[in-house]
Amino acid sequence: MILLRHGQSQFNAAFTATRRDPGIADAPLTELGQAQAEQAAEDLADEEIQHIIASPYTRALQTAAPLARRLGLTVTVNPIVRERYAFSCDVGSARALLAAAWPQLDFSRIDEVWWPAVTEPAGAVRDRAELFRAEMAALPQWRQTVVVSHWGFILSLTGVSVANGEWLRCDPTAAAPDQVNWHA
Repeated sequence: MILLRHGQSQFNAAFTATRRDPGIADAPLTELGQAQAEQAAEDLADEEIQHIIASPYTRALQTAAPLARRLGLTVTVNPIVRERYAFSCDVGSARALLAAAWPQLDFSRIDEVWWPAVTEPAGAVRDRAELFRAEMAALPQWRQTVVVSHWGFILSLTGVSVANGEWLRCDPTAAAPDQVNWHA
């Protein structure tokens, strides 16, 4: 599968500049983030993608949109690939708000409030990543799947720290990383 980290969000831009949580819940993409999403869609256009999975955070949905449009695919929304709940940007938008903003997508399989209520321990993210790894490994089309996710989830799944808008291949049938450096 291909793991694509969402483009730069308003939170990412502010946090990078100040190293402080700017208090932006469910942060949308910046102009640079939109450009990164468009570039990822162009870079991935020649891959044999048949399925796109995205986290319900706005920044992930906005990143998936250009690729879905380009390939004529519908995005499957799956909260298991969400970010580790640790900052203000990890407070999501309620299912009803997402459904109103993205009427072409199916949000019926997620709870109204789908993000955790308290900071999520790193081990819980690794557990989610391993559950997702097992689910993907069981699917015959995992090689043709793009997953639009987040830094912490991708790090837990692969042990690799990726920048906004970057993507990498991941074989879900391979062993999980032994160590994950949350300070990468």
